Amino acid sequence: MTGKNFGFGMIGAGTIAHIHAKAIQAIPNAHLVGICSTGTAKAEAFAKEHHCTVFSTLEDMLKAPGIDIVCICTPSGIHMEPALKCIEAGKHCLVEKPLEVTLERCDKMIEAAEKAGVKIGVVFPSRFYDESIRIRKAIDEDKFGKLAVGSAYVKWSRTEAYYQSAAWRGTWQYDGGGALMNQGIHSVDLLQWYMGPVEAVQAFSANIRHQTIEVEDTIVASLHFSNGAVGTLECSTAVYPGALKRIEIMGTDGTVVMEENNIIKWQFRTDEESLVLNSNTGKIIQGGVSNPADISFTGHQKQIEDFIAAIYKKTRPLVDGKEGRKAVEIVMAIYESARKGYTVKLNLP
Repeated sequence: MTGKNFGFGMIGAGTIAHIHAKAIQAIPNAHLVGICSTGTAKAEAFAKEHHCTVFSTLEDMLKAPGIDIVCICTPSGIHMEPALKCIEAGKHCLVEKPLEVTLERCDKMIEAAEKAGVKIGVVFPSRFYDESIRIRKAIDEDKFGKLAVGSAYVKWSRTEAYYQSAAWRGTWQYDGGGALMNQGIHSVDLLQWYMGPVEAVQAFSANIRHQTIEVEDTIVASLHFSNGAVGTLECSTAVYPGALKRIEIMGTDGTVVMEENNIIKWQFRTDEESLVLNSNTGKIIQGGVSNPADISFTGHQKQIEDFIAAIYKKTRPLVDGKEGRKAVEIVMAIYESARKGYTVKLNLP
């Protein structure tokens, strides 16, 4: 914890903004100053619930005293415009996933933040759970041996009413994609964090259940990582009843399987503690399988604390703009492969 108390502004009043607000309220040295949203009634209800001020315009919010960080919780394809205004006003920005829906828009945000000397972070709370960190630590310690296969599965259920709840849902312009960009991108980020850069992808997509949306509701991809490992990625919002998201990391000396934030298999050739375990001690977590609001704010809280610490210590947050861009690049390559029907190679650094 730092000695400074950090004030937050919020842009957007949807479900995810409430998660941000609850996370901020759980941090001793953070407080929510106010909200700006295009929906006046929703903004007023949000402000009443979370005890903050409603600002009629973003400009008014940015002029208000005491705001250090702005959480951007607008639809994915409308992240850049408010972010650039916040950056210009000298505010640090914590942007909901994905950073933006094209690499060009991502790069404009990253470059603007670097030029202004402020920090930009992308919300990937799955990285901040103890179990996720435990897997990364095992990789860093070479417990897996040579990484061989890394796979992620996000097969959830979304009703037609979900996509009809807002005009931007299910559109390329504002949602940036379907099951992969919206629901699966958390697992894309974890997978590349564990396995390393993706070198090439081959994908197939379909729209099986939700015929009225522009984007895919089901997609599968084969991945080739730069370290020689391979993997698979499967995402859907078309299935019933849906399943817990799953990550599998397998190497020549060990295997770990995680469902949601629970490690259910932890087995290494050189580890005496080779066992199947459930670190959640039997508690059932749906994790947004069929209800997008059924998620915990714990990961957001841990990430906001990391972002605050990075500002205070003048270091990089774990998921800054450049780090958050990686998942968008992988998703873009998968979509290109699905559209054109051939293997797509990524631009590795």
